[in-house]
Order: sequence, then structure tokens, then C-alpha cells
Amino acid sequence: MARKHIEMAIAYDFDGTLADGNMQEHQFLPDIGMKPKDFWTEVKRLTKEHQADEVLVYMNLMLRKAAAAGVPVRREDFKARGRAIQLFDGVEEWFDRITGYGRAQGVRIQHYLVSSGNAEIFAGTPIASKFAQVYASKFMFDQNGVAAWPALAVNYTTKTQYLFRINKGAFDLSDNSKVNQFVEKRDRPVPFENMVFIGDGSTDIPCFRLVKEQGGLSVAVFKPHTKGARGKADNYIKDGRVHRAVPAIYTDGSELDRVIKANINAVAARAALSGLFAEGPQ
Repeated sequence: MARKHIEMAIAYDFDGTLADGNMQEHQFLPDIGMKPKDFWTEVKRLTKEHQADEVLVYMNLMLRKAAAAGVPVRREDFKARGRAIQLFDGVEEWFDRITGYGRAQGVRIQHYLVSSGNAEIFAGTPIASKFAQVYASKFMFDQNGVAAWPALAVNYTTKTQYLFRINKGAFDLSDNSKVNQFVEKRDRPVPFENMVFIGDGSTDIPCFRLVKEQGGLSVAVFKPHTKGARGKADNYIKDGRVHRAVPAIYTDGSELDRVIKANINAVAARAALSGLFAEGPQ
């Protein structure tokens, strides 16, 4: 009988995790003639004024500012802006290398994006095809293919929902019953102890905690060669949010690379030990 692969998931935030800053700052904000500080200050003001969801506010503001500036917001326009995003060092090669390493250990690794950023912008990045599922904020498009309204807002608390969807294999976002349905741990496609979450900031804390408390691995990354960045990330360790804080360097042999490969080894070893226990005495 062919050996059954061990299922493992690595979930990633995007902004500050796979690329520097917020994805809108690379091309969209320059296109509409706004500085990042001015845009996000207005988002904060409107969020507080209306007691609104910050993600919905920024998405609505993107559309309003684009309309005022005469900047097109079709799906292909967003995708084109994603091509301008500069990813952190080693990100483009990371996914194939880590997937291949897992395969050699008998571990089937799937990559997932869980981000408050725009799915349509992310689609233009060179890594979009590497993900099994992309959970990010989306626009609704009208009959002319123009973004008209936020269709899905992924905020810092709803992010955890998508980890449960990965855990249970409940990928249809229109179906709320499956993700809320009771499933025995042994019957879940990806146990939390076989899950990794990689993020960078305070909006990732609910995901950090969920994965860590359920036996998985939580890793905080920070911008390399940036004063104070490591200290801030180390606070997540002190507060019990994450297991490790490392620079956002994804090259072969980097600190992050070594941590993830060691975790893959641990997942494989745990599965092997569990298999021996299941066999019972000889």
C-alpha cells in the first residue's frame, strides 16, 4: 500500500509578512496621488467617526478616492498593481522549496493566504499561484467589471475563521454550516498541530494565539535591518503569542527556513510515532 502523506498547512499574512508595508502603498496610492500616511489617517478617522470596520472603510475609501482621481478599478487594474509589489528576499523561491522539502519527509504541504489586504491586488504577484486558497478582502464587481463595493472584509478577528476552514476543509465561503459543524479532531483534514501561521503584527495576534494554543507553530517575522523591529517582535514571544520571532528573510538556510524545516521534521516524526503506537505490541 502506498504511504499516506501527512497533511500540513502553512498560513501567511501578507502585508509586512511577505512584502514590506501595505500592498496598496506599492502602486495604488501613488496612482491616486495619495501619500500612505494621509490615506491611512483618513481611514482611522472615518473608522472612529462611524464606529465602523476598518477594513470596510479602507476598501470603500479606495473606491471613492480612485473615482475622484479618475483611476480605473477593474479587476485587471488591481492585478496590474500587484505586479509592482516588491516581495521580501527569497519569497518567490520559498514555496516550491518548502513544499519539496516536506514531500521528501512524506509531508504534503499546502500554503494559504489569510490577509486583510486585497485579493485582487495579490492576484498580480508572482506567488499567487503557489497558494491552495487565498482568504483576503475582495471587491464586488458590477456588470461592467468595475469594483463597486466590498464583497468580503477579512479583519484581525475574522482571520481565525479561515484557520478553522483550513482545519476542517470547509473552503466554500458561502457555506457557513460546514465550518461550524462539529468534527472530531481525528477526522479533520489538517490538525492544528500540523499548522503553521506566519505573521508580523498586532492584527495577527488572534491567529498567533489560536495556532499556538492548539499545538501548532506560530512565527512572527519582522523587517530585516530595521531599528527596533526585532524588539517589537520579541514582545510577542514574551507575551506568549508566538514561539519564535525571526527576520522576514525567506532564502535557503535563513533563520525562518531552518525553523520551518525543523517543524516539518517534527510533524513527520510525530506522525511516525503515532503510527507505531497505533500498531500496538508485536
